Formats: sequence, C-alpha cells, structure tokens
Amino acid sequence: ALGYCMDVVRARALAFAGRLLDARLSPASLRRALAAAAGPHRAIDADALRDVARLRGFLGGPGVLALFDAPWLPIYLLVIGLMHPALGIAATIAACTLAVLGVITERATRTATEAARLASRATHRHAQSLMRNAEVIAGMGMSGAAVASWSRDHAEVLATQQRLTGISARLAAAARMSRQLLQAGLLGLGAWLVINVHASPGIMVAATILLGRALQPVELLIAGWKGLLEARSAWERLNTREPASAQTAHLVLPAPRGRVTLEGVVFGNAAQRPPLIKGIGFVLEAGESLGIVGPSAAGKTTLLRLILGVWRPQSGTVRLDGADVAQWDRDALGACIGYLPQDVELFAGTVAENIARLGEVSPEEVVAAARTAHAHEMILALPQGYDTPVGESGAVLSGGQRQRIALARALYGQPRVVVLDEPNANLDAEGDAALIAALRELKARGVTVIIVSHRPSAMAHLDKLAVLKDGTLVHFGDAATFRSRLQPVARGENGAQPGSGARMTSAAQAGTSSAEPITRAGAISAP
Repeated sequence: ALGYCMDVVRARALAFAGRLLDARLSPASLRRALAAAAGPHRAIDADALRDVARLRGFLGGPGVLALFDAPWLPIYLLVIGLMHPALGIAATIAACTLAVLGVITERATRTATEAARLASRATHRHAQSLMRNAEVIAGMGMSGAAVASWSRDHAEVLATQQRLTGISARLAAAARMSRQLLQAGLLGLGAWLVINVHASPGIMVAATILLGRALQPVELLIAGWKGLLEARSAWERLNTREPASAQTAHLVLPAPRGRVTLEGVVFGNAAQRPPLIKGIGFVLEAGESLGIVGPSAAGKTTLLRLILGVWRPQSGTVRLDGADVAQWDRDALGACIGYLPQDVELFAGTVAENIARLGEVSPEEVVAAARTAHAHEMILALPQGYDTPVGESGAVLSGGQRQRIALARALYGQPRVVVLDEPNANLDAEGDAALIAALRELKARGVTVIIVSHRPSAMAHLDKLAVLKDGTLVHFGDAATFRSRLQPVARGENGAQPGSGARMTSAAQAGTSSAEPITRAGAISAP
C-alpha cells in the first residue's frame, strides 16, 4: 500500500511539474517566436513551443521515473556486496556492462535523433509553404508536382526515423537480453556459493531480486534513450534562447501626441548587400499626414516597419515624441498606434474580437472604431453582424471586407499614430470612399497619419508627401505644392489625364534628384 501511494504521489508531482514548466516557458517562447516572425528575416519558427511540449511529455513519461530510480543503483550493489563479496563483484560487473551499453546507445542514436528532428522540421515547413500557396497550386494544376516534392522529403524523414527506430530497438533488445543473462549468471553464482561455500539459499534469491531491481531503471533508460535525447536537446535549445528575465524592461512613457522624427535612418537585411533604407531623415509633426510613394522595391514598406519600431535600423534613430521607439514598452505603445499592413490577416474569431485586437471586447469602442473606419454598415450587413465568425485568416470574407475590418482594428482605441500600407489595394469604389472619409475624420481629430498608396485619391487630402527611390528620400515637402508641380506632367506628351492615376505613379517612378527641375518626363524638384 505504501509503495502504491508513493507511486501515485510521484506521478502527480511530475505531472504538476510538467504543467508548471509549460506555464512558465510557453508564453515567453511564443512571445520570442512572434518577435522573430515580425523581424526582417521573417523567421517563422514554432520549435520552441514544440520543445516545451516535449519536455512536458518527458516529465510525465516513464523515462523520468527511470532517472529517479537509477541513483539507487549503488545502494543496491552495496547491499548485495554485504551479502557476499563475490555477489557484489558480479553485480558491479553486471551494472558496468549495462552502463557501457547505455554509452553505446547514446553515441549511436544522438546523430540519428538530431537528423530525424531536422528532417521532420523541414518537411513540416514544406507542407506549410504549400498550404500557404494552395490557391496558386490549385489554380495552375500544380497539386501533383507539389505532393510529389513533399513526398520525396517525407520519404527521407521516414527513412531517417526508421533507421533511428531500428538502432533503438536493437539496443533495447540487447539491454533486455543482457539484464536477463546477468541475472541468470548471478543466480548461478549464488547457487555455486550455496553448494560449495555453504552460503544461505536466501542470499542467492535476495541478490538476484535486488540485481534485477537495480538494473531495471538502466534497462528502461536504454529502451527510452531516444526520448531522453530529445528532451535533453529540447532543454539545450531552450537554454540557448534569450531567457524571459533577460528581456529589457522599459519604463512606461506617457501616451504620445504623435510627433514622428527620423534621424539618418539606415537599414539593411544583410551586411554584404546594399542597405534598403539609406540615411532617411524628416520630421512629421503631431496631427500631420504623410503620403509615401515610390516605385516597387523603393523601401516604402520597410520604412513603415522602422517607423513602427517593428524593425530596428542599423544606424540612425526613429523617434516618437522625442523618444527612441526602441525605448517604448511595446504593449503600451501598441495601444497608441494603429497599423494596417499590406497583406491583411484576420484571426480566427468574430468580427468584434478582431477589431478589439484579441483583447477584451468593449462594444462601445468596437462600434466607435468601425464607425471611424466607415465600416459599421458593412459589418451590420454580415450574417451575424459583429458576432460573425471570420474563419481562419478571414477566409469567409472578401478581400475588401477583410481590409475594411482591419482598418477598424487599426483605429480601435483611438490611436494617436495610424500607419496604413496600401489600405485601398482591395477596395471597390464604396470602400475607397469610406477610406477617404476615415482619413478626413482622423485629420480632424489631430491624428498623425502615414500612408503608402499608389492611388491618387488616397493622397489628395494629405499634408506632406515623401518620394522614395532605391531606399533614398528624393522628395519631402508640402503635398499640395508637389501636386501642383505635377500638373504639367498630367498634360504632357505621354497623354496622362488628371485623376487617371498617372500623376502620382510617374512622379514616384521618376525619383530623380531633388535638385533637378520638373520636366515633361515627370522628374521631381524639391520645393
């Protein structure tokens, strides 16, 4: 009864330890994974969460019980030695034999275990990549080729795991057979002692039982060595990551008014490549609105991420109300900033939950944000209104609906700085009109707005305009003055008409030095 109670207590204690470990490590691991995924290299990696789950599973499995029982081995050997020195020597040799077999197991399976883990991880990422591009695959009839490419990788994973399973099975069988042979040998030695040395028969039986009890944890460790190696590797990987306690704690600053300052900002993804952003600097006062235009790959989206503080520049500083954005507490700053990315992603949940940024839903603030985004009527027209489930990534909604709901999410909580990256890319005429109305309302409230767009309609009501080319700021100044200088371009020999969208595009693509005069080809001059 005592042994039963002790086993139950130990199992429950280990299960509690596993839950406690998960509760302490999983949130920090997810936070670090989110930060890495938002970084310049877009490192989408859930390995840390899988490592935590692997440790939790190990704490609840038989392998950890064998680890707790293994330290009792010397005590068992000592007791056997006290019964008779010959039995003690034989038992020690038996224990050393299994220990050597354990070392062989570790060396034989360590490389194969790591190879199997890396191969499985690569295959999982391959499958995720295919699913992200499922529409393209289905649309162009690439399913067969996609499945075949994944199957080749998966077959390699299966082969690696099969090799590892074969090695582990052979070593486990060898450990079991060795233990049985060693017990039989000790039993034979005990019988010889009883016959020739007139030892007690009880010693022979007791020594055999004790040896079996002593060697059982070692055998279990060898049989479950794969799980032990995986748990150890998971622990080492978690230790190599930055601990949660080492993360910098920032003083919570007062809510910003919205003054944005860039001071010689330089940013690049790799040291051996030219920087994407090259020494950009400007000042945007609180309540002003700025439009950023330029050709593709000019660095517009990269500049927005630097302004938001999602990415950090290699040199230079991005300031919000005079403070480096890196000094702001991210959660506190997030409540004061609205962001609409170019690629809109909604979370699984209702419309209201998405607008509330996955926090506690305040009906008044949700509706207020939707009204500011001029999306209230559109949301009410949905089957369940604000309680309509949007599906995974907003799959049940159209592109325009997702973009308008994401705009309402960006405006939730009355932020002081709103950053919009191609906010009208998927909007129809009604949605475009709603966006323009929202921009007017934000301007009336004194909200700082920064927008990237190729449509002139979104730029018509902005205070300032910035033109980028190859990561360089070639123009920054009053938007009205800039548009007036482009009127001759719209009437030039290229046949562009006012309002056709050619004015802003030609200006962005020209991107020449600000010292050059305006020409009919669309060059830019600084005011």
